[in-house]
Amino acid sequence: MLFRSPGISGLPASFAGEEEVQTLVVHMMDGGCGIDVDLIYSVFEDEDVITRSVSVKNAGDRDIRLTKVYSACIDMDDEDFEMLTLHGSWARERQIEKRPIAYGKQSVSSLRGESSHQDHPFMAWMTKGTDQTTGDVYGMHFVYSGNFIAQIEKSQFDSIRAVMGIHSEGFEWLLTPGDEFVAPEVVLTYSHNGIGQMSRNLHDFYRGHLIRSKYLHQKRPVLINNWEATYFDFDTDKLLAIAKSAAEHGIEMLVMDDGWFGHRNDDATSLGDWFVNENKIKGGLKHLVDEVNKLGLKFGIWMEPEMISPDSELYRKHPDWAFAVPERTATLSRNQYVLDLSRKEVRDYVYECVHNVISSANIEYVKWDMNRQLTDIGSVEFTGDRQGELAHRYVLGVYELQERLVNDFPDLLLENCSGGGARFDPGMLYYSPQIWCSDDTDAIERLSIQEGTELIYPLSTMGAHVSDCPNHTVGRSTPFMTRAHVALAGTFGYELDITKISEEERAMIPEQVSMYHKYNDLVREGDYYRVASYRENGLYDCWMVVAKDKSEALVTYVQVLGRPNMHSRKIKLLGLYAAADYRLDGTDEVYGGDLLMNAGMLVEDMRGDYMSRLYHFVLDNSLT
Repeated sequence: MLFRSPGISGLPASFAGEEEVQTLVVHMMDGGCGIDVDLIYSVFEDEDVITRSVSVKNAGDRDIRLTKVYSACIDMDDEDFEMLTLHGSWARERQIEKRPIAYGKQSVSSLRGESSHQDHPFMAWMTKGTDQTTGDVYGMHFVYSGNFIAQIEKSQFDSIRAVMGIHSEGFEWLLTPGDEFVAPEVVLTYSHNGIGQMSRNLHDFYRGHLIRSKYLHQKRPVLINNWEATYFDFDTDKLLAIAKSAAEHGIEMLVMDDGWFGHRNDDATSLGDWFVNENKIKGGLKHLVDEVNKLGLKFGIWMEPEMISPDSELYRKHPDWAFAVPERTATLSRNQYVLDLSRKEVRDYVYECVHNVISSANIEYVKWDMNRQLTDIGSVEFTGDRQGELAHRYVLGVYELQERLVNDFPDLLLENCSGGGARFDPGMLYYSPQIWCSDDTDAIERLSIQEGTELIYPLSTMGAHVSDCPNHTVGRSTPFMTRAHVALAGTFGYELDITKISEEERAMIPEQVSMYHKYNDLVREGDYYRVASYRENGLYDCWMVVAKDKSEALVTYVQVLGRPNMHSRKIKLLGLYAAADYRLDGTDEVYGGDLLMNAGMLVEDMRGDYMSRLYHFVLDNSLT
């Protein structure tokens, strides 16, 4: 039977108009077990995407316990495929890895209660020799933010089976008669034109059928976040000094990060106590926000609502609200525990706190953080035979909270975060149009992090900032403009103390903000092309964004390592009209699209490491 895309209650899922999608539901019954299963396929022809989810219903008269429910399964003949996945760690998220598919099972997975820094809920398999423009690519991406597995198995018959879904280890779900369990959605895509086309398929799909925010097609405000500027050492006066200088230089929003609540002056206290520390925020939050607004800036705030500190009023009152295996001592990590969001009273308390903070002043942006992964997953709320439901119920609890938030505050700009980029997944994009990409703000380290992220996500979803040097993560010093050029590939903002940087750098900020406003429509809405990879060549990086109508293109080139006796480097552009002429913006130079793509353009050597340039090409109309 054919239907329109149905959506999934309580879970993020794709959406579309009736004319944009067709949905096939394959209904299956197991009379012996009393189980009905629906396989739900939705076809998005324009994006070369099929989504799949699974519904399992207890149609019998006795309890059933699910122990494995995968969302997608594909069988096909092997064609000497290679497997492509994304791995990493904190500050090294989404590193691209390719490997041959051998006999047996190969997988990536997470049992950390979230999609994780370590492995991403994505995999692709492709014919040998596939590059950005040629070769067959099959991709799978999980619209989910918790434990997952993505696995390929090669059989003795040289066939492969690819599966993706909630990880079965530790998972159980009780279905009483009449109950239904719906597994999250998987996004499936195919490209006959290499990895690049797979990327553009997914980018278009997420922009058109997953991200709901009003900000999806809008410029985000250029913000300055005080975290690397001050860490916990700030007060109203310090924040207003940063805001004043920021306003004078064209920045549009101040975001107050960690340390404004309870008695928090380090990361060992106060999570859960979401009331303002007026020893630091003198006069209260509304006074601070009003003063920032008077300077012409919007105001945003950081929160970590899913966590609780042992040193907090909330924990002293409700120690049982933290995840812990009954009759066992819970594991402390980062001086904090995880709140048991499987419980309604906990979710209601958390949401009341978030709602009260946002309602107390003109707060237009929230950075929602989550800084530790789940361990000791246990709850006093559930009997022993239902503890296997908790990891999934936790994720459902997060989704419920964020759904309430975006419904109550539709004009709020929400940015998700988890220790940097640990929960950067399609599930979270359903609630927020951008996610903090990584805590590693070094421009050079960001090249490989952003390359892996751009492989499957639109550039507009990546939180990216210009940070201070020497960089707080790696100690590297990078030219101020290079930091800006790299950050332009994301949402763009600043992560530094503007009152302490050099006059030379401060004077460059208005130019960088203007650059953002000039190019962001193109970066946000255009087609992404990977031209060269520093990860592969060890010398330079290059990517470009082309307007949908091919009327303009922005090329970003980063020289990571300078070389002696080098005059220029040839790069071949992608995605242009071959028969059109393009003028290099700011010059009288005109190039044919066929020349730029086939013969290439020359990038003059730049003296020094970590140098960068932008090349903006526009259709030349002088001959028409």
